Amino acid sequence: MANRWRGDVALVIDGKRCIARLTLGALAELEEGLGEASMVGLVERFETSRFTSRDVVALLGAGLRGGGSEITDAQVAKAKIEGGPTAAAKVAAELLARSFVMPE
Repeated sequence: MANRWRGDVALVIDGKRCIARLTLGALAELEEGLGEASMVGLVERFETSRFTSRDVVALLGAGLRGGGSEITDAQVAKAKIEGGPTAAAKVAAELLARSFVMPE
């Protein structure tokens, strides 16, 4: 079960329910992999709808690995995500939000 207090977000990928979580290591991986000087820049890209599909794949990949899955970004890019690209982008944005905002 996804634990909002821990920053978990659930998604179904290739028919399997998974938990994604942006750990500190996952956040550092994202900064380096996406060429952002800080996570604020990545958050701003999502807040202003300037994110790319590469951003979504990288966020989901890092989050899934942070949640315990052994999956590469290449596998995420080829995977069937329940709800399609729109759901994938929503999960990616939710991962960022839960990493920096306390749940209500």
